[in-house]
Parts: sequence; C-alpha cells; structure tokens
Amino acid sequence: MRIGELSKLTNVDIETIRYYERIGLLPEAPRSENGYRNYGTPSVERLAFIRHCRALDMPLAETQRILAFADHPQTDCGDIDSLIDTQLDRVRARLQSMQALEQQLTVLRSRCGSVQHSEGECGILHELVAAAHGEACVCHDGSSHLVV
Repeated sequence: MRIGELSKLTNVDIETIRYYERIGLLPEAPRSENGYRNYGTPSVERLAFIRHCRALDMPLAETQRILAFADHPQTDCGDIDSLIDTQLDRVRARLQSMQALEQQLTVLRSRCGSVQHSEGECGILHELVAAAHGEACVCHDGSSHLVV
C-alpha cells in the first residue's frame, strides 16, 4: 500500500509517517519501480504500536527504546519497567499541576457571582489585570504569578 493508504488506515498524518521514518521509529518502506513507498502489514502494526505509546503520552525517544525491546524480545525487559515508572512519575506530576490549576481557576471564578455586571465590576478581570501588573491576585499565593 502507498503512504496515503497507510495514513488513512492508521489515522497517522503522512508527514508524521515520513518523520517517523527519518528518525528511525518506522523502517523506511521499500520503493516500487515507480518510486512510491510500498508499505505492508508490519508498517501498519508498528504504527499502531507507536500510536498506542503516544496515546500513553510516551516521548518519542522512550517509544523508540520500547520498540527496540519489541524488535529483540529475547532481551531483558527490566528497562521497560523503569521507563513506565518514569512515565508514571511524569503523569503524577502533571496531575498535581492540573489540580493546582483547577484550584487557582476556582478561586478566580469565585470573584464573580452569577449576577450580570459590567467589565468595570468584573472581579475576574480585575484580578487578571492586577496579576499582569505584578500585583498579588487571589488565585496565587503571592510567590509566583505563573501557573506551575
């Protein structure tokens, strides 16, 4: 199959497929006499594997390491456990960051009730403008005006 067909079948953009070939995640497909790449079932399966790793938010470098283990199943897979542990740590850190962001937005949202009011009376707008001027705002503890 040609690259367009592979793209449609796997729901992976053509440029992404070419990029994966350039960086070695996907072996370069052999070319037919007319110069078109000719992909087969192994390419479909490998792209599905890569997509699954990416859906788990695995960085491409780690996806490549996991693929190396998949390509050599007789090797010890202890490093895969370590990769997953590292990914879990990243996800947990992002969850904490997102929870802090949720709290900040909740506090900010509490500055305005459900009553209609003008921009000049908008507590949210007032807090955002204050923060932009470097002043303390209700959604941060004063140590930083940037979301972590």
